[in-house]
Amino acid sequence: MSDVSRLWLVRHAPVDGPKGVIHSPDAPVDLGDAARLSRLREALPREAAAVASPSRRTRETAAAIGFEPVLEPDFREQDFGAWTGRRHDDLARELGPAYEAFWQDAARLAPPGGESFVDQIARVRRGLAALADGDVVMVVHSGTIRAVLAIALGMSPEAAFSFVIDPLSLTLIDRLGSSGWRIVCVNRIAG
Repeated sequence: MSDVSRLWLVRHAPVDGPKGVIHSPDAPVDLGDAARLSRLREALPREAAAVASPSRRTRETAAAIGFEPVLEPDFREQDFGAWTGRRHDDLARELGPAYEAFWQDAARLAPPGGESFVDQIARVRRGLAALADGDVVMVVHSGTIRAVLAIALGMSPEAAFSFVIDPLSLTLIDRLGSSGWRIVCVNRIAG
């Protein structure tokens, strides 16, 4: 199969900030796990093209693992609009049943001024279509990786939420030309 290309999807390092917050794209990243970053760097193909979302955490993670990626806005995390920078606990208290209702249909509903996961999938699909053939290292977000999995597996957006995507994990997906996709592994920790 000569027209096989591999996507090396790397979730960024953990955000260096409080837990339970919907972090902004410029939230700082915690690059303190040098051993894990080194193992991940060694697992990735050096000759591959590299892309990343434009967020600070993906750019800094890409640099820490030795890549200078092209920044692709289609691969950014889901936009939580007015909820960005807010604590989940505060939103739940403030919005009550409306916040709970959002999470009952989080794939299809959008926060005020934001986008739904379905919208994110459409963006990611557009970004994937624009990728050149060949292997590509993508330093992105958990939502972006779930969106790629939903596209590759032809699954519902709701089902894609079932995947755990840890910080600094690796998901490998083969693009098989016109034949579709092949999932090699999901959420692998290098080493």
